[in-house]
Amino acid sequence: MSFTLHGLGVSGGIAIGRATLMSHATLEVAHLTLAPRLIDKEIQRFELAFATVREELATVKENAGAAPAELTAFLDLHAMFLVDPELAEVPKQLIRERRCNAEWALVQQMELLVEQFEQFDDAYLRERKYDVVQVVERVVKELMGRAGRPLLKNKAVKEENQIVVAHDLSPADVIVFKDHRFAAFITDVGGATSHTAIVARSMAIPAIVGLANARALIRDDEPLIVDGTRGVVIVNPDPHVLEEYHLRKNQLELERSKLQRLLSAPSETLDGVAVQLFANIELPSDVEGAIKYGADGVGLFRTEFLFLGRGDMPTEEEQFEAYKKVVKGMAGRPVTIRTFDLGGDKAIDSHRTQTNPALGRRAIRLSLAEPRMFRAQLRAILRASRFGKIKLLIPMLAHAHEIDATLVAIEQAKTSLRAEKVAFDEAIEIGGMIEIPGAALAIGMFLRRLDFLSIGTNDLIQYTLAIDRTDEQVAELYDPLHPAVLMLLAHTIASGEKADIPVSVCGELAGDPELTHLLLGMGLRQFSMHPSQILEVKSRVLKADVSELAPLVRRMLRLEEPQKLRESLEKLNAGKPPI
Repeated sequence: MSFTLHGLGVSGGIAIGRATLMSHATLEVAHLTLAPRLIDKEIQRFELAFATVREELATVKENAGAAPAELTAFLDLHAMFLVDPELAEVPKQLIRERRCNAEWALVQQMELLVEQFEQFDDAYLRERKYDVVQVVERVVKELMGRAGRPLLKNKAVKEENQIVVAHDLSPADVIVFKDHRFAAFITDVGGATSHTAIVARSMAIPAIVGLANARALIRDDEPLIVDGTRGVVIVNPDPHVLEEYHLRKNQLELERSKLQRLLSAPSETLDGVAVQLFANIELPSDVEGAIKYGADGVGLFRTEFLFLGRGDMPTEEEQFEAYKKVVKGMAGRPVTIRTFDLGGDKAIDSHRTQTNPALGRRAIRLSLAEPRMFRAQLRAILRASRFGKIKLLIPMLAHAHEIDATLVAIEQAKTSLRAEKVAFDEAIEIGGMIEIPGAALAIGMFLRRLDFLSIGTNDLIQYTLAIDRTDEQVAELYDPLHPAVLMLLAHTIASGEKADIPVSVCGELAGDPELTHLLLGMGLRQFSMHPSQILEVKSRVLKADVSELAPLVRRMLRLEEPQKLRESLEKLNAGKPPI
């Protein structure tokens, strides 16, 4: 029987092959009450399991060879979780206090940590809960005597035709398969910023996550079509559908090979308008991908990765080394570093909670409330600025006094460095994220105080439409083409152009080639996206004529019906006058 599953396409492309199911032990942990005399022995068993798993991960990393840097970076993250007191020490207290078995204590603490991660508003941080679960699962399997490599059941099909179907994939799982050439990955869980998504994009492997029940519904060796662009998995496709997808796959591969020819081509429209295409990065190792795809620089370096898997904040020296590595790796290209965009104050004190982290003390609000943390980061960024062109970006600004307080904090950091005779870029540019509707509407106070602006469309859309795009119950209402969203975008870009202040877009919209002509017509000249999206967006830039697009887009922006906007966008991309 043929049926279709829908998930989140996180790495584009089409794969046609057969299902290879990945088996994992489930976390079915019993609660046992131990005799007092057995407590010390149980704690020793707990510690031995952690030590064994740490050694396993170290061995996997040592044998990783030419595995993508993203994989080894996430292995480091898992290794950090294994020494974090929240996982490595707190369960031992539970074992003593409740006289319980190690497996049960560890899973109880895991559930508490997962709940805390779910409170983060930032999607990247929120999805680190899957890393916590994967680390715990590995330790629990060791405790239960089920350790070992994940098993692939289907061994009769050639690897290049195998589509791995799993509940989830850990970085260690993928490294185990590093010498294999699978067609695609599909998983039940995960989101756009999960490590599975990041790794799949870096490996250019089609991937779909968040399918919910794929692992249970799909049988081993069943024929599958994975459309990573549309987020669709077709199980047991009929011959006509199969033929159509074979044609689409061949066409897609041909187009990708052609895109490589654009690497050295200037990013310029038909009428001579220069457009800068920057890369979004989340880890220092992402610099390699940015260079590979010809990025003009880094338009957004999300520094939150330094916070992950730690019981405390990274030191100034640790941050400085990370920022310096990125700046030197970009070899003279500009690097925009965004200060911590943490989703809540749990990063500083896990005992404090927020009723609604999305609307609470996060991003710049948290930084200003924690001046020692903010000062350390500002000093680290300034110190790194002597090694290349750095631009400093402040997230989630809403009020003029936040900008003023931030500028004072930056000047204080500069003064302290001058006193220590530490060199830095005295003229470092300061910019602000526009991700709140109020900020877009009151754009003047930002333009008067800052050197550049960057529009974070992911949050801007969520706040404008009051929709959490990670909530599957309302995900279909997340609409980048909503008239209100387009009005805010156009207003911000036009205001920046009028004031001669550069404006970029660093949200998902920037990397969507279907929206490239629309954004160019609005006046956008700086795009920042995942490195793998750069060449496709460049191909759209090279075919654009801004002098023709601008008046057509102005007509589009007068439309108030989303369906008419979509029809107009299709015509705009086809080179026809919109409605």
